[in-house]
This record gives sequence, C-alpha cells and structure tokens, in this order.
Amino acid sequence: MATRSETVVFHAWVAGEWRQSSAGDHFDSVNPADTSDVVARFPNLTTDDAAQAIEAAARAFPKWAATAPGKRAEILWKAASLLDERRAQYAVELTREEGKVLSAAQAEVKRAADTLRFYAQEGLSLAGETFTTDDAGSLVFTRREPLGVVTAITPWNFPISIPARKIAPALVTGNTVVFKPASDTPLIALRLVECLIEAGLPAGVINLVTGSASRVGDVIVSHPEVRAVTFTGSTGVGETIHRKVSLTTRVQMELGGKNPILVMDDADLKKAVELTIKGGFELTGQACTGTSRAIVMRSAYDAYVEALVDATARLRIGSGLEPGVEIGPLANQSQLRTVLEYVALGQEEGARLVYGGEQLTGPGYDRGYFVRPAVFADVKPTMRIAQEEIFGPVIAVIPVDSFEEALNLANGVEYGLSASIVTRDIERAHRFVKGIQAGTVKVNRTTTGNLIQAPFGGLKRSSAATFRESGRVGLEFFTQLKTVYYGF
Repeated sequence: MATRSETVVFHAWVAGEWRQSSAGDHFDSVNPADTSDVVARFPNLTTDDAAQAIEAAARAFPKWAATAPGKRAEILWKAASLLDERRAQYAVELTREEGKVLSAAQAEVKRAADTLRFYAQEGLSLAGETFTTDDAGSLVFTRREPLGVVTAITPWNFPISIPARKIAPALVTGNTVVFKPASDTPLIALRLVECLIEAGLPAGVINLVTGSASRVGDVIVSHPEVRAVTFTGSTGVGETIHRKVSLTTRVQMELGGKNPILVMDDADLKKAVELTIKGGFELTGQACTGTSRAIVMRSAYDAYVEALVDATARLRIGSGLEPGVEIGPLANQSQLRTVLEYVALGQEEGARLVYGGEQLTGPGYDRGYFVRPAVFADVKPTMRIAQEEIFGPVIAVIPVDSFEEALNLANGVEYGLSASIVTRDIERAHRFVKGIQAGTVKVNRTTTGNLIQAPFGGLKRSSAATFRESGRVGLEFFTQLKTVYYGF
C-alpha cells in the first residue's frame, strides 16, 4: 500500500497493453477521509484513446465469441480466486479511495468474487428453446448469441461489485467490454481488470478507459461498434446516454431512488429504527437503494423519531480505516456540498431538523468530507427533501394516519427502486407488496441489499424499462436470440 509521500502512477488498459493518455495529462484519486492522501494517479484519456479501446474490443470479439464457454467460465473462476487472495489489500485500497468502512469494503470485494463465480456457473447452462411443430421433418429452436462490444459505465459507491455484475455476464456470454469506472474510484476498478487479465483474458477482450466524461463519454456510447451500454448512475446522466445511443444499441440503466420505509402502528419499534439506520446511514447514505423517507403511522411517530435520533447520535463517524467507525466520509466534495445544500433547503421549507446535518470539523475531520447524519421530522410529502434523491445520510420522517395514506405517499415520487414495510400484519404486508411501485420490495427488511442470484432493478425513473441486472436474468441483456428452422 502506498504511503502518503508517494503518488503511484497507473495506466489504462487498451488493446492488451497499459497506456497513458495520448494528451499526456492525468487526474488523482484522493482519500475522501483525508484529501492530503493521494491514493493513485490515472491517465485522463482522450476521445481518440477511447475510440481505440472500442476498436480493440471489436477486433477481439470474433475470437472471444468463438471461445468455448467452459474456457470463458474458467477465466472468471480464476479471477474470483485472485480477488479472494488479495481481499485484504483491495479492501484497504477501496476504503482509502471511496471512504466506506473497512468491513463493508471487505464484504464488497468478496461479493465481486462471488459474482464472478455465479456467472461462471450460470453461463454454462445458458440455452435456447426448442419448439414443437406439425412438420415431422423440421426442427425449430433458438440460439442465444453475444451482442459484440459492450460499454460498462459504473459509479463510485460500489466500485467493484457493480462492475463485476455487469462485466461477468458480458464476458461469459462471449461479448467484449469497454469499462469506464467512476473517476473517484479508478484503482479498485483496475484491480478487477488486473485479476481478469492474470486469469487469462485475451488482449482486447476487456479495455479499461479512465478519464473525464467530457472526453470519453460520448464516444463510448455512440461509437458504431458499440452494441450495448450498461450504466449505473444518476437519472439525468442515464437520460443523456439514452438519447445518444443508436437505434441498434441496447441500453440497461439502473438509476436513482427515493426509497421509503413504512413503519406501521404494529411494528417492532426497535427493529424499525435498526432497519432505518442500516438503510439510511450505512455507506453514508450513498446507495441507490438507501432509505431516504420514513413514512410512519402517527400513533408510533413520536416514539419512533425519539428512538431514531438516539440511535443516530450513537453512530461513530470517522475514517473507514479506523476500528469501530460506522459512518465514513462522503465520497467527494460535490457530494458534501449537495448534502449540506439539501439540509439547508429542508429547513427553509419548514421541516424540523431534529438531529445532525452539519459538516464535521476538528481533528480527524478537517481534511475530509464528513457530515453528521441528519434526521428531519414533520416533513411534508411535497417538500424537495421528500421528493428528490439526495444520495447522502439524510432521512425525512413523514407522519401518516393510515396504511392507504402511507402507500400513496410511498408511490408519490418519480422513482421506484426499493421500498420496505415494517409490520406484524401479514395481510397488510401482502397489500404493500402488491401496491408498491418499486422493483425491489422488502418486508421487515432494510431497503438496501440484494442477492447475487436475484434480479435487481427499478420502476418508473429508477431504471430503463428494458432488462434487469443480477441473477440469471442478468445474462439476457448480453445475448440476442436467433431462431433456427431445420428441414430434413
């Protein structure tokens, strides 16, 4: 691991070789808990560099698509083993680069390895269908074939697990990949690519493109060789990408969320608070499925708010590398500014700030992007803090008088990613499952988290209305159907 006196220079991976930017410039990845700690330096590639990456992927595609499925799966298995062997090192680097606590970073590296293994196995059982026909001399069936060059654009909040769940199914089905990670977290993205290369991935099959979206963003989604774009990030950026891709380019987009937890009058109050804290404040609120609205029955409202404030006040905030820390910094200065602006806006709108919301200063905080988690009470559903994605540790608590009102408010936003209810009433839980407009629905569970083997995606403006990620269905986006008719 680099010391703070060093700045380690890394390269992009294009056409089977490590490269610097043809323009000769770079950008730094810094530790959000201590911005004097430069984690790594990466090339700021140009449009021409990115085009070369796409062209390299296009050249590599025919041979990779013809590679035996067992060989493709074997490479994923080997890469997963390398991730496991290096988990301790990679977790520290992830925490330094993104800010999440070390235990969460360790879990994320493990999840990435598990994802590679999952798709290595599932890729071997991918098949088409055979159809009955009245013609005894014919055979009709479908084949699933790879698309070609796939662009994967990933965020900084889960900088190795999200790339793994996009890249693994793309590779195992025979596609080649151009991978653009977030500029806040390029090092852990590079570590994933290194493991794939060391596992035997041929030149050109994966290409790591680093740099600013203003330089490389357009070409990696609009180049005529790109057959699919898989993106996770903000709804606004997703809409921009959607407009730029061609008619023949598939898109898969996981976007924003404004996720509610409904606390019913029969809820276990302690459990409700634990789930709210976990969903809203773990990962410093920087999860697309994070809890940002608590919609609470009025009979439980006062006790819930008091318990939530007490639990929030006990959270320990600091560098994710420090033992016992539960809340790390925000990932960058822009996130810090956004959170502070929304805290001020909530107060201006008339919500009652009952805890937190201030930037932390003093020893251990002055050189980082730290904010105390905020709890707003008496929030009206029309307020911006109840409608807009903040992507930080801010929870808006909204009182309601009935289940029907709670469900209507839960659905009364433009997003539909994840939602949860806390109740002992199975009939009410079932009504929630049927009535909530969300792609991921939880009962007595936190809004965050999803199984590797289960589909993941949202409704409304939380996803493009195309293909789900994760699970076996995650393979479908990366394959196209060909229907074959044989006559004998």
